[in-house]
Amino acid sequence: MSEDKQKLLIVEDDLGLQKQLKWSYEDFEVFCASDRQEAMALLRSEEPDVVTLDLGLPPDPDGVSEGFAALDEMLKLKPDTKVIVASGHGARESALKAISAGAWDFYQKPVDIDELHLIVQRAFHVRQLELQNEKAQAPDQGGEMLLGSIITASPEMLKVARTVERVATTGVSVMLLGASGTGKELLARGLHDASDRSDHPFVAINCGAIPENLLESELFGYEKGAFTGAVKTTEGKIEIANGGTLFLDEVGDIPMPLQVKLLRFLQEREIERIGGRKAIPVDVRVVCATHRNLNQMIAAQEFRDDLYYRLAEVTVNIPALSERTGDSVLLAKHFLNRFAAEMNPSVKGFASAALTAIDQWNWPGNVRELENRIKRAVIMADGKFVTVEDLEFGEDEEELPLNLKAAREAADRKAIKRAIARTEGNISSAAKLLGISRPTLYDLLKQYELQA
Repeated sequence: MSEDKQKLLIVEDDLGLQKQLKWSYEDFEVFCASDRQEAMALLRSEEPDVVTLDLGLPPDPDGVSEGFAALDEMLKLKPDTKVIVASGHGARESALKAISAGAWDFYQKPVDIDELHLIVQRAFHVRQLELQNEKAQAPDQGGEMLLGSIITASPEMLKVARTVERVATTGVSVMLLGASGTGKELLARGLHDASDRSDHPFVAINCGAIPENLLESELFGYEKGAFTGAVKTTEGKIEIANGGTLFLDEVGDIPMPLQVKLLRFLQEREIERIGGRKAIPVDVRVVCATHRNLNQMIAAQEFRDDLYYRLAEVTVNIPALSERTGDSVLLAKHFLNRFAAEMNPSVKGFASAALTAIDQWNWPGNVRELENRIKRAVIMADGKFVTVEDLEFGEDEEELPLNLKAAREAADRKAIKRAIARTEGNISSAAKLLGISRPTLYDLLKQYELQA
């Protein structure tokens, strides 16, 4: 048998059914036992992760006493085993008793092979998630810590981190492309820390979160008296970052007139404050990020192509969390450990069903959504383990009202809330995401009495 195959133990005294079940599980390495003694011997020697257990075992084939004795003995020997029990005797009562005794699932005889196969596959999947979870908890296991703070086990993200590490020691400008919440600033900080500028400032500015009329003064600074309210000379972010790294997040939101001034700085490596006449030399490494398609913006003449080539000497595409194999579970465990220590020490881990749900969720808001959802779940959890209910995955799937006007309003509210959450309250970015103008979004916020 292939060493890669997962081990399944079938405990069944009907030799015909035993043979039929073994034949149907060709995806697994299957072991068969006809009684409790054989089952326990195989459990010790082979350590299967999943067991199907017929409760009607000899010497009590017409009852369930021997089956329950086997279940109890199995879970005492190997508590992490997923035991799926079967019985035709008082099915409902046996099911309740089996689940309360620690069985993972229950199915009623006569056996539906296809249905049982699905249950077995799900049990193996959950066990794999638990094993990943255990690795994530253990020190120096379960993924790598890259660039100082990025936790990942996915080949997709490992490739990104290795690229960032390679360019960190060069002086090239780096453009990080990815959806909101994928960790662009974390990568930028990691790049700075791995560079020869790490002893100098790392200065970040979110170009999409600052009103257009203030962004220039934030970047370039201003002289005293340059405009009303300029009561003292103030350095801009570029000047503050001298010797270090300047991170321009959401660079696609920089207005065209300011793009010209930024291009001049990148070409000349000097700036002039607003209201100033003296050129100030600045040595800064620039790293940018955006979730927008800059090539489309260049085609629409909304972003300068010469500025793009200055900013994007190296381009790094960051995958969404849904594209990072295994990382949702790995990161969920990391966040749980952190938030439990801070806010709810009684929480020790995730229920098996919660891990399955985390693995299957699409995470439209990426790592930021995962972090926020785990934080809320840890706070709200009543027991030792975070459950599916604590994660509240179903909250966005409420049935829309039958009335068409009300349905449209509900859909509008949902889309607006999601856009504002995705853009962290930035109205201009949210409006672009929704495909409407900023005044229209303000009108909708007022109409639906929503907070930005």
